[in-house]
Amino acid sequence: MALKIIYAVLTVVVGIGAAVLLYWVLNKLVELLPGRAEGALKPYAYILPAYAAITVFLIYPAILTIIDSFKDSTSTNWVGLDNFTRLLSSHDFQQTLINTLLWIIIVPALTVVIGLGIATLADKLSPAGERLSKTVIFTPMAISFVGAGTIWQLMYAYQSSGSQIGLLNAIWTKLGGSPVAWLSLTHFHVNSLLLMVMLLWAQAGYAMVLLSSAIKGVPEETLEAAAIDGATSSQTFFRVVVPQIMGTIVTVFVTVLITVMKIFDIVYVMTRGNFNTNVVGNEFYNQLFKFFDYGTASAIVVLLMIAVIPVMWFQVRHFKREEAV
Repeated sequence: MALKIIYAVLTVVVGIGAAVLLYWVLNKLVELLPGRAEGALKPYAYILPAYAAITVFLIYPAILTIIDSFKDSTSTNWVGLDNFTRLLSSHDFQQTLINTLLWIIIVPALTVVIGLGIATLADKLSPAGERLSKTVIFTPMAISFVGAGTIWQLMYAYQSSGSQIGLLNAIWTKLGGSPVAWLSLTHFHVNSLLLMVMLLWAQAGYAMVLLSSAIKGVPEETLEAAAIDGATSSQTFFRVVVPQIMGTIVTVFVTVLITVMKIFDIVYVMTRGNFNTNVVGNEFYNQLFKFFDYGTASAIVVLLMIAVIPVMWFQVRHFKREEAV
């Protein structure tokens, strides 16, 4: 354990040191140029490492992935669109798409609603109470999805007889019910909904922090004007506050939406995609590391990229509108 801590500290120190050294060297090289050239090239020198990293670790692999999606499982022979047609005609993959669509429809919207509700209620507490409540609610953000999935797997733990270690089953049996294998309930996608609860628990703090800051930034003059006009608290909130923080609401929604579209950790840790809980991210993992089918795995990634592009385009346009305002 001590050795792992030492390795982690060394990794952080060496990584930060290497970054500082790189920018120091680039700065010194630019300073050797004549005055006008130095001023023109210095901004590019500072963004060069970022562009290089994006090219090497994002653009280049994306191009290779697109190429491999048109090849067979060993990425040696061209098969055209066979990987895509086989995927989209597969009943199992269609069900995977439906499950992913449920995550997309439910989680981002509920995250915004829950975060907005918590932010509004927390702002009505005393300063000490507000700080405490926000700290507690934001704490799950510090836990990785793998760790959170492990915790919630214990929450849903099931034993056919004897004492129940799972909190949900312990409460249910105390109320007189029989133990339930919650993560095996495929009817009405109950098990998928239970997995979504875990992500809502983890993301509510993120939404709360951003939305709370936005609410505090609403001008008092508009709230006072609404009160003078006789608006009720709910009318003030939905007709005055919400329109003025719509930019932040959209940002939170899109950010969580992108997280949901590539969700993998939670499903893999809690169910391995069994019991009709599979999602696109987990199916990609199965194809690549379980079946070693590089062509099909690449096709899944390409489909996910195609689905993400409109969301990213909308987000960029939204940022530009916000900057213009």
